[in-house]
Amino acid sequence: MEREGDWQEQRRQAIAGHAAALEAGRVAEAREAAALLDEFVRRAAERRLPPQTLQARTFDGRATYRTHVRGWYLKSNRSVAVGEDGEYYVLTVPASLRARFTGAELTPSMPRLIVGAGGGDGETVPLRQLLDRRLEAGVSWP
Repeated sequence: MEREGDWQEQRRQAIAGHAAALEAGRVAEAREAAALLDEFVRRAAERRLPPQTLQARTFDGRATYRTHVRGWYLKSNRSVAVGEDGEYYVLTVPASLRARFTGAELTPSMPRLIVGAGGGDGETVPLRQLLDRRLEAGVSWP
């Protein structure tokens, strides 16, 4: 019975170690992505690319709410954006009667180097590519 307890403890330690390594990798990835976002904000200012008030869509896609965040959409479907503050925003929110009148509250998301990774819709795009594409489009963004 002693060996089974040792095995279970080793297994718990291995799982905890694996989880810690995954989290460290995510934190490093987020740091690298945040640097790309900061660079984008700087380059957008240099090019005098005006930010706009972002809108968020409900999870079901039926309603759109204004937000209190200004920034730049990164995808033509307006599902993700970078704010003037250099933060990364996923622009989906729960439906809310209050948001209809006061605007939706957005909280920054942890940025990833591959946008859409693990999202389930199959569309993945490198963050750098989205940022470069947005800068190249200038004020004529869709």
